[in-house]
Amino acid sequence: MTNIKWVFALTGHIRIVNDPIDLVPLLITFNNPEYKKIYDKLSKNWMTEQELAEDVEPEMVNGCLTLLKKGNLIEEQWRMPKPGEKPQMEFKSTYSRFRANFQCTMEDLGDLIHASVSTDEKLRDIVDIIEKEVKEGNKSLNDLARCHNVSPVFIKGLAKRLPNLDVKGQGLVFIENPGE
Repeated sequence: MTNIKWVFALTGHIRIVNDPIDLVPLLITFNNPEYKKIYDKLSKNWMTEQELAEDVEPEMVNGCLTLLKKGNLIEEQWRMPKPGEKPQMEFKSTYSRFRANFQCTMEDLGDLIHASVSTDEKLRDIVDIIEKEVKEGNKSLNDLARCHNVSPVFIKGLAKRLPNLDVKGQGLVFIENPGE
């Protein structure tokens, strides 16, 4: 019985990935040295954006926090201020362990890794077009994939990579203010 209690106690700290799409924020974070530095700091302490920006460029902090929030990889809470100061939001990584529990085709895995870590200019062109199409109302993953001759998994991977797009069911949604 003691082992069962111990396993349940740790469950909140293990990131269990059941969908390969959930790898995208992790791959992006650990592929970028500045993002990884931020994640490492957040795995040790609760920190505010200002504290993180002391060692990393402020625009990198905001982008990383947006990505980590989107991937449900960090917690946030209000820090109690000293008298006369304003409260600040502080962050800490949610998970200390990782477990993958999925199966996918190698083609889908390749698409996800490519969408996550590629710096290819053609990718930027596709992203711009997809963002425009989603704003104009074409939100179907399958339609977007067909139009651009890529897999729906690739489109999902791009959406997870971008701060202002997200996957909802079988479609994409545009997020006006991604950091909020």
